[in-house]
Amino acid sequence: MLKRIMATTAVLVVCALPLAAQGHAATPGNEMTLTGQVIDLNCHTTNGAMGPSHKGCAQACAKAGVPLGILSSDGTIYLPVSSKPGDPQNSKLEQFAEAKVTVTGMHRMVSGLHTIEIKTVAAAS
Repeated sequence: MLKRIMATTAVLVVCALPLAAQGHAATPGNEMTLTGQVIDLNCHTTNGAMGPSHKGCAQACAKAGVPLGILSSDGTIYLPVSSKPGDPQNSKLEQFAEAKVTVTGMHRMVSGLHTIEIKTVAAAS
């Protein structure tokens, strides 16, 4: 009986290892406030489309899953992300498509990509 319990425990531990490996440690970052324009990353990076005349397209693309980004005044593009798996960020920015916003959150730069984990977002004046 003890051998069966030990064998079952060993099998469960081996099966649980891949699940434990899926846990993610947060990459260090810094809190920041960012003011910039919400852009449709696909249209902006492929054909330079942006601005008030592009708002309808940007909102339609966002609803279809195309990521929105924030273009700062120095030309840096920030990609909104979440530390929670399966937590899309477009819903936080859709209403501000092609408009200026002020965002606070955790900034990280990984492999040359600027990201921001949004805490607050509001229209900028």
